[in-house]
Amino acid sequence: MTTSEFVKQFRESDPRKLALQASRYPDVDMPYALNQIQGWQTALRKLPSWAACDGVVYPPHLNMEQCSSEATARYKQQVARRWAERIPNASRTSMTDLTGGFGVDFSFTSRCFDCATYVERNASLCAVVGANLPRLGILNAQVKCAEAEAVLEQLEPQTMIFLDPARRDEHGAKTVLIADCTPDVCQLLPSLMQKSQFVMLKLSPMLDWHKAIVDLDGKVREVHIVSADGECKELLLVLASDGTPEVQVFCVDIQSRPDSEGQYPRSEFVYSIGGEAEPQPTNSQFTIQNSTFLFEPNASVMKAGCFDEIARAYGICAISRNSHLFLSDREIDGFPGRTFAIDAVTTMNKRQLRQTLSGMKQANIAVRNFPLSVAELRKRLKLNDGGDTYIFATTTSDGDHILMLTHKTKK
Repeated sequence: MTTSEFVKQFRESDPRKLALQASRYPDVDMPYALNQIQGWQTALRKLPSWAACDGVVYPPHLNMEQCSSEATARYKQQVARRWAERIPNASRTSMTDLTGGFGVDFSFTSRCFDCATYVERNASLCAVVGANLPRLGILNAQVKCAEAEAVLEQLEPQTMIFLDPARRDEHGAKTVLIADCTPDVCQLLPSLMQKSQFVMLKLSPMLDWHKAIVDLDGKVREVHIVSADGECKELLLVLASDGTPEVQVFCVDIQSRPDSEGQYPRSEFVYSIGGEAEPQPTNSQFTIQNSTFLFEPNASVMKAGCFDEIARAYGICAISRNSHLFLSDREIDGFPGRTFAIDAVTTMNKRQLRQTLSGMKQANIAVRNFPLSVAELRKRLKLNDGGDTYIFATTTSDGDHILMLTHKTKK
């Protein structure tokens, strides 16, 4: 049995168990085969269209875990296409990815352009990507094994330049500041803007995106805060030199698995900063007593901190300034987050708690601006985890500590 036959036959098996059977397959390059099996299994979860493509070569496990998911890569593709279509009188479009990595983002964004160049300083990754691109049907691309700075210096004008700077220092520690990443985008900014119509920059979700706008000298035109299944995954900045003072912020939450039609559904909330400030919403429209629905924003909205904008856009009211929970007397289609129907509200008064929680054995508990942790509150309420009831413990604008008993709506 050859190595490729072994990989194909056993790709759904446990690599740890296969490793114990290595002596039974003397003609198989077992370390390589096990890496490919593990890579394919990761791709089945993160990159389903790649897993469905025979012959794709997978890199070491760390590269697979760090690469973009297909859901987020397809989102970048849509952003790149929208910006490329804005370029007037573009007879031939081009892009260069200066930090190619395993090439997931490149494989999707490159399809938006007539020609594309993948740049990566790691020779092994270059070899893997060079073999994979034709298998994935990408025939408009060339691969360069080089340093990003050297390529940028010699680069002809491009439609788009893409960068995903390395976010670890020489000791392997994580970094979140732009200046601490490799390459340093702030230092390269003049060249990047000179050599491209627009730049797409992928950064850590831990980054302070407000500071990034300042650090990047006012060139940021769009901020995309991208989450998948409720977990914030990355910041995506689009830079251009069109002189527009306004910055659009996109709070996006994508479903990580495709639906029956192969699409990746998402919720999206978009707002602008940098223009004239709109009147701030008031908190007098609803009270806890006359509200029937509770709204919890998704991770991207929480990262953006756009709570006034959310309240204004959907006509909802914050429980308090720091609760990050909202109320309404009606259900809202398309709210960027979770919606709950309110069943009961109680204070922390022992008698009231006993009456409200009578017969309840379990509940999902969340605390927002509340003096007790989830573990402490669960112990006090004597409730197990789970079930269909969701308890939100928070503090009102009047300083009252309350529990809101809710259940998820179907929307």
